[in-house]
Amino acid sequence: MAEALKDMFNKKFYERLAIGFTKADKNFHAEKFQKDVLKGLEEMSLNQRLRHTTVTMKKYLPADYSRSLDIIYNVIPEFKSHYTCFIFPDFVGQYGHDQVSLSLDALKELTKFGTSEFAIREYLKRDLKGTLKVMNKWADDENVHVRRLASEGCRPRLPWSFNIPEIMATPELTKPILEKLKADAELYVKKSVANHLNDFSRTHTDWMLSLVNSWDKKNEHTAWIIKHASRTLIKKGHPGSLAVFDFEKNVKVGLKNLKLKSPKIKLGDDLGFSFSIVSEKSKAQKLVIDYAVYYAKKSGTPGRKVFKLKELRLEPGANVTISKMQSFKDFSTRKHYAGKHALEIMVNGKSYGKKEFLLSV
Repeated sequence: MAEALKDMFNKKFYERLAIGFTKADKNFHAEKFQKDVLKGLEEMSLNQRLRHTTVTMKKYLPADYSRSLDIIYNVIPEFKSHYTCFIFPDFVGQYGHDQVSLSLDALKELTKFGTSEFAIREYLKRDLKGTLKVMNKWADDENVHVRRLASEGCRPRLPWSFNIPEIMATPELTKPILEKLKADAELYVKKSVANHLNDFSRTHTDWMLSLVNSWDKKNEHTAWIIKHASRTLIKKGHPGSLAVFDFEKNVKVGLKNLKLKSPKIKLGDDLGFSFSIVSEKSKAQKLVIDYAVYYAKKSGTPGRKVFKLKELRLEPGANVTISKMQSFKDFSTRKHYAGKHALEIMVNGKSYGKKEFLLSV
């Protein structure tokens, strides 16, 4: 089983961190830092460990904020791309509010080694207009991590972070950033822009569709962003989102021979299933075929998750047979529970059939 994220904050990590700080600052009290930072660690959650580390760093790094930043710049390359790298921008997010310009420059630099997406929200919360102005400049940066931060840091619903009410209420605030990044060639940036738009699609659907309809879908990067940004609406069969990519709004198909390989499976197994979609229309139809799993939950209320399956053009009178294996293994973001589950087949967001099955753990 993969190591839990919180377990990355362990004795070995803090030894490495103390060595790095000592190399950058001969006055750093490595032993005291390690003893202090390990206190009560076992009882802490992931985010508690992260913040506890930041607080302890503040205690042992120089009182001079700019000097602390110089030390952090020297140490952070040793922890590039690890979750533990978040402690460095978190330090800036918590303790740099009296020197905003210096802090925003620091977040721009530190994001190149991990991400400053959570820390930047501390500055958006305090000075939305001024921080967005800086982030708008970041959208032009040559570094992919900085451009991605410009979009990700001001997402309406950034996972694992607090919301910014003004952005959630007024999508026009981040539109200039999205406009600059709408044709970015880097996948890392494209995913962020698409997720940013997908957030807005849940609360400002018409605004989001109006924006993407004004963009050039002939550009392959823009088209990718629009498609990924529209995924939630397409799964729901929203007419406006279907129209963006010419998916059939008035679908006429039949679901035939929906079969499960077995009506009973065990945790760790794959659920095999197959079905056929038959055209019932006199013209070709552009279809997006998805499936949903209704997971049994501890609460007793089933949880529904939609998975993408296939996009196709179905000619008049034609049919297509599809088969798939769905894994039922526990992992960090999903725990399975024994009981009745269900599989549902959807075409352009509309349900065409469902079958139940039992999972034992």
